[in-house]
Amino acid sequence: MLSSVLSSTTSSLTLSSLLLAQAVPIATASEFVVPQEVRALPGSLDQLPVLNSNSPEIIKSPGILISTFPGAGKRFSRAHLNYALSGQFDILAHHVTRINSKRGNRSLYHGILLHNPGSAPARVRVIQASSYLSSAHAPFVRLADHIFDPYGRVFSGPGSRIASDILRGRGQRGWPRGFVIPPRQSYMVLNRPIPPSNSRATWIRLQTNGKLYAASMAQHGSPRYTAPTLIQWKRLLFKGGLIYPRDKAPSPLSFRGRRFIYGRVAGISRGAEWRGKVTDQQNSAVLNVPNPGEAISYVINSLHRGTFGTGQIQSAPMLVRYADTAYLAHGNYGIKYNLDFPLHNATRRTQNVTLALQTPLKEDRLSKRGLRFLRSPTGPAFFRGTVKLSFPNSLGTARPQYFHLVQRRGQRGKPLVTLPIPPRETKLVKVELLYPPDSTPPQVLTINTL
Repeated sequence: MLSSVLSSTTSSLTLSSLLLAQAVPIATASEFVVPQEVRALPGSLDQLPVLNSNSPEIIKSPGILISTFPGAGKRFSRAHLNYALSGQFDILAHHVTRINSKRGNRSLYHGILLHNPGSAPARVRVIQASSYLSSAHAPFVRLADHIFDPYGRVFSGPGSRIASDILRGRGQRGWPRGFVIPPRQSYMVLNRPIPPSNSRATWIRLQTNGKLYAASMAQHGSPRYTAPTLIQWKRLLFKGGLIYPRDKAPSPLSFRGRRFIYGRVAGISRGAEWRGKVTDQQNSAVLNVPNPGEAISYVINSLHRGTFGTGQIQSAPMLVRYADTAYLAHGNYGIKYNLDFPLHNATRRTQNVTLALQTPLKEDRLSKRGLRFLRSPTGPAFFRGTVKLSFPNSLGTARPQYFHLVQRRGQRGKPLVTLPIPPRETKLVKVELLYPPDSTPPQVLTINTL
């Protein structure tokens, strides 16, 4: 959903936060402004590489989606990025098919091939993996905006279901625990169909003791509906080119016009998890809750020209990419946010504090000195996935709770928890979410004292 987004403004503030002390008039009858402080999110991304296969999102013909192989010996050398993966890394793929009248109902198969170029066997451990189709496994269904989901039975679309699986530490059935790739041999870690008018989302975390090259590709199965063989995939790798038609090329990050095109991601990004301890200051151990009736928001998945005045861009940098794809991993699809909120009540009275995920109107500068929301949000979902919270109950025991959320552009969002904090006490709230494919950033996490 990031192929093109209109930016609300063309400049950004250098302040790390904005203190909003008074109400301001609403801009239009359809929107309202919540004056409050907005802060950059503490923490940072780790260094783990992520293979992103999301461009072109819609695949209509066979070919290469992304290849980290060297270009030497290949018919189309520019289709290969020459980047070896090692240690622990993630694979995130999200693609859509359409009906092709010339091919009838033959499925396009999505294949992810791994190759060991070394002289010793490469041992590969599958830490966690899931791959879902929109039709068979995770249809897009209309859901309530806010559902308590302790058992992981609520989802809409493959990206939503993957996010739930990964947060719960689940592994989808049918995946091996590991495998060995002999020297100079290849292995298909994924070889699954995407029938016409379907989408498939795949998330895999692997660990290897050697170096591996990887390729994400698509081709039709046989007329008898069987998957392509390893030999057929290798032939496509060596003789095939990039899949066309391509998605829209991204705007340069220096572009200052109104219509900014983010582009879709195809390459290796750096960073699989954002960890942060959310406190008042860098050397502080706690986050003092706002005064009664006030709130503080922290930006989640901020991106170029969408920082809400913080100047912080959380999009993962690209280590290698194709020239017509995104300059950054805008959207951070498949990246996990792992955040600690040590909420401290410094007053002499018990304070009731709420925490909510929200989807305000995207801005780079808070033109109305506050977060802008719509009174009646409509249109496609901008966030559709699971959020995990852990916080102490009345007995002091912290148990995880899961909520499936659907939010549209400009939606304020209901509180996920209302937590009473006694005087002079601190309660730790942990927030985890895997940013779901098919969502549109940015969002905010808002702490509010009632």
